[in-house]
Amino acid sequence: MQRRKFLGIATGSALAASAGMPHPSKAGDASMTSTETSYALTRPAYVDQSHLVVTDLPRVSSFYQSMLGLKVIEKSASGEVLGVNGVPLLTLTTGKNVRVAPRNAAGLFHTAFLMPNRTELARWLRHAAHNNVVLDGASDHLVSEAIYLSDPEGNGIEIYADRPHEAWKFHQDGQVEMATLGLNLQALYDSAPQDPWNGMAEGTAIGHIHLQVGNIPEADTFYRDVLGLKLMARYSGASFFATGDYHHHVAANIWNSRGAGARAAGMTGLSDYTLRFNDKAALDKAVAKLDELEIRSEKREGGVSLTDPWGIGLTLAA
Repeated sequence: MQRRKFLGIATGSALAASAGMPHPSKAGDASMTSTETSYALTRPAYVDQSHLVVTDLPRVSSFYQSMLGLKVIEKSASGEVLGVNGVPLLTLTTGKNVRVAPRNAAGLFHTAFLMPNRTELARWLRHAAHNNVVLDGASDHLVSEAIYLSDPEGNGIEIYADRPHEAWKFHQDGQVEMATLGLNLQALYDSAPQDPWNGMAEGTAIGHIHLQVGNIPEADTFYRDVLGLKLMARYSGASFFATGDYHHHVAANIWNSRGAGARAAGMTGLSDYTLRFNDKAALDKAVAKLDELEIRSEKREGGVSLTDPWGIGLTLAA
């Protein structure tokens, strides 16, 4: 594919992978070049790891290694743990009874990989362009710049870089201003260094996870009222939740999954993910709320495990 054609497919688009937000007239132009710990990870809680169930483990793992630049940290006959610089981010597992989840099932909308800075986002885009990675879309969300694609089994992926937190705009109610504007991929590509790309840079993390759920009021009740995350933005059919005034650590939408019930055992897609608490008091408060509401959970060495209203696994850990 010609580079210019590749870089033009998402410019000015607002595809389904990134739809659902209003369109103000102009985005901020502040760029992020810091290599310090990403703001998302310094908040009271953040997304630590994600676990996908797949049908073809070698094929999917190869994609995340070659196209996203993750490295294998652990490996077994039924699964692999992938990450960056020895830090685990994504677990892939398979099994004999795995069955493909329908598109309208509750589960994953996308896993969002947060680059440590805009330069690394540009460097990844250059790698993608030179390897004919198929993109689903690209957007300027005011608070971030994001590129969307899917893995070989249709699991959504976002690759993004945040703009500096001080450049974000907040409304009087504490919610953050976000939008879906076209992203100039050509300009981003042109800003990339010409040095060889050797995989995801140190500091890459899962910045947020975006879920498909059955209905938004129930998602609000669970993520805001039970777990204590703050509602940072609300758009048609979607809510965005976070801690510490991040734009969102968890999002939930019904764009494909309105009315979906709990996931069946053995479905492909998102099995579970981890919310890591920097603030133990916030973790204790969330666990106490689970006990108060008699929501079933299990204390394990790695934290407290439970499922959300749609059967998506969740571990709360400090």
